[in-house]
Amino acid sequence: MSHSGTDEKLVRMANQIATFFLSQPAEVRVDGVALHINKFWEVRMRRRFFEMIDAHEEGFLPLVVEAAAKIHRPAPAVAHTPVQMQPS
Repeated sequence: MSHSGTDEKLVRMANQIATFFLSQPAEVRVDGVALHINKFWEVRMRRRFFEMIDAHEEGFLPLVVEAAAKIHRPAPAVAHTPVQMQPS
């Protein structure tokens, strides 16, 4: 894996969630992973998650990849431009 430390942590966390839900009945696994991530991950975590999923980064369990379709995709980050003060 060629992830930064933060990316490795994000993959590990997503996989831990998926590993828990692998012990649940098959019909609730995907929804369970998606619900947990939607409920507990902040926007910037989900934004980075989708950047990694869209880039087909390695390391995610198949259940995580499958659940991505039900995870709320945040809007792209907006770049802020500094406001120029006009002389009075």
